[in-house]
Amino acid sequence: METEIISLLLLVLGLGMGLVLASVRYLGEMHRIARFLRGRDEESNVRVAAGGAPGVTDLADAINAELDRSAQAHVEAMRRQQEFQRDLSALSHDIRTPLMGAKGYLQLACDEEDPAARARHLEAAASRIDTTTELLDQLFAYTKSTDPDLVLKMEPVALKPFVEEVLLGQYPAFEERGWEPAVTFGDAAVTVEADREALSRILTNLVVNALRHGMAAPTIEERREGDRVVLSIANAVSDPAAIDADRLFDRFYQADSSRGAKGSGLGLSVAANLARAMDMEISASLAGDVLAVTLAMHMLGGA
Repeated sequence: METEIISLLLLVLGLGMGLVLASVRYLGEMHRIARFLRGRDEESNVRVAAGGAPGVTDLADAINAELDRSAQAHVEAMRRQQEFQRDLSALSHDIRTPLMGAKGYLQLACDEEDPAARARHLEAAASRIDTTTELLDQLFAYTKSTDPDLVLKMEPVALKPFVEEVLLGQYPAFEERGWEPAVTFGDAAVTVEADREALSRILTNLVVNALRHGMAAPTIEERREGDRVVLSIANAVSDPAAIDADRLFDRFYQADSSRGAKGSGLGLSVAANLARAMDMEISASLAGDVLAVTLAMHMLGGA
């Protein structure tokens, strides 16, 4: 009996010692991993080495996976920052160019004795100042549209007269091109929920985009899709192959990589930001040479 008791005690003692040694080993691995993480440089690509203790390998793999995700996020953030700096530099050039042109024409006007020639120089200077003003206005609108504290006053808006008002504001541009937009409303009495100022900015930017880059008068169509109202603005473009519809709402995106076309590349980005803020959906698609931009809004009423 005594032998059995002694054997049992030795077994228990052995198990206890084994547990103590295992605990010490696990604790050592935890301290090793903790020291590694505390001393690791953020830029380092070194990963946690798997220890020999059971279960530590899984922990090391999980930590390494998280480090990989963090590194990828850092690389992506750096890429976006570099892209932003390039785009901002290009936008600065776009703003500076017409300003320098305006300065040159003003100097010519000051030196010109002929009244007619002086008037032409002043008109050219005014045109370039208008271009600069438009670029700055779009930059301000973009900054405002990305403000997390942006306050929107959502209210019922009768869509048809609202669209007509936006089109009327662009009447000189339509008249200059000899275009007349084709407007079709399935429900002339439809009402949507929107902030009037934000919706005006969205629709204005969409119409201006169609005017600036289209080859023919746009078609504007309203239709229902479930509980939403969808407004589509579509017209033919000169070089559809140069347009990436998936990037159309990206900040500073311009199909013309040389930035020779008018505009800041911010108008559609502003529209997308404001649409998201009002829980609207905005998208673009190409069918042949026709570019269509659609805006889906919450419907409040209609026949």
